[in-house]
Amino acid sequence: MSATAEILSELESLRLIDPHTHINPHSAASETLADILGYHYYTELAHSSGLAKNQIEEPGITPKEKVGRLVPLLSTIENTAQYSWLLEMCQVFFGFEDDRITEANWEALYDSAKTKMDESDWEQQVLERSGLDGVYLTNDFDDPLTGFDTSFYVPCLRTDDLVFHLSKADVRERFQKATDSAPSDSAGLKDAIGKLFAHFKANNVRACAISLPPFFAPEQVDAATADTVVGKVFSGAELTECEQTSLSRFVFWSLAEFCVEYELPFDLMIGVNRRVYEDGVFQGQDLYDKRVSLIQYKALFNAFPQVTFPVSVLSETSNQELVSYAWIFPNVVTNGHWWYSNIPVFIERDTRARLQAVPRTKQVGYYSDMYKLEFALPKFAMYRRILARILAEEFVGQRGWSAEKAVELGTQVLRGNVESIFGS
Repeated sequence: MSATAEILSELESLRLIDPHTHINPHSAASETLADILGYHYYTELAHSSGLAKNQIEEPGITPKEKVGRLVPLLSTIENTAQYSWLLEMCQVFFGFEDDRITEANWEALYDSAKTKMDESDWEQQVLERSGLDGVYLTNDFDDPLTGFDTSFYVPCLRTDDLVFHLSKADVRERFQKATDSAPSDSAGLKDAIGKLFAHFKANNVRACAISLPPFFAPEQVDAATADTVVGKVFSGAELTECEQTSLSRFVFWSLAEFCVEYELPFDLMIGVNRRVYEDGVFQGQDLYDKRVSLIQYKALFNAFPQVTFPVSVLSETSNQELVSYAWIFPNVVTNGHWWYSNIPVFIERDTRARLQAVPRTKQVGYYSDMYKLEFALPKFAMYRRILARILAEEFVGQRGWSAEKAVELGTQVLRGNVESIFGS
């Protein structure tokens, strides 16, 4: 058996915790094949290949009709990593035996998938076959966190709305309802945010998280400025661009302070521009650019040495910078392969750089970012194959490590660091 095969066999037997997903714990598994093909990767690729947006998002369309419209476009994306995920899911979960999904065989696949998904224990079947011991969520700040097992579906406080959208009336209304507060100054707003942290901490929260645009630079805001903008926004007045920046910075800095108090990692996903392609399909509008730099986070990383910052980035340029920051800063951790970086060519190069330069205790190898449970299996399988190849080539082949020693490193990156950084 080759070193790659030996290492991969061990990594495939490893049970995992997925540290970042968008799973709805009340409806975690798919109900039809439309839940899988409706994932934004497929709808945006189909739209890019020529399927009109109104054909994908037509109101009232049935799940089977939606799949029927997407299937003819699958031939245009058979070369993509995303298609390989789809095929692997169908073969493993639904017994699909063909090597292509076509207009001739999709209906039989749809029906067989529906039969499996209708089974009462389908969610547990998927979890067991995927080898998952835990799934981390992405929870709105006003999520009641009830009706699910928070020891398995682990809450994470997602804070984009708090930082960037408190100037919107509906967000303020949600915030005031969730905190039973009507803040008029910065102290009142911070106290109200503290109530959210207390609520999440009581329900097994393991992290605070946010996605951040390229232009954002965290800085501490003086009390007088914070009082002015908080009073203005909660009176319903419109903020200037400069005032909005001050409000965002104040809220963000407050979140970091509460991460100190509650001993939570602050998960930063840096560099996304929203609505670049304004006519794109749902979730297929956002892109990155290379103007973002981690130097914008210098003040944050220096001010909060007690907080661990797992950082995700979107480009290879940013990954090289992230590797350097994790090399120097004790509180900066490389985290997964986010979004547009989540294809094999980028995963491999980024992983090689991290393994060559970053302390082994400071790397969270992968997260699925999934919306439905079925995606964990093919996504983690893709990463495990890449990781096994790197460990075999660079550590066994070039450095003379034993396969067992290489497996220990792979296990730490895949599982051990998730527990040590986020808590077991």
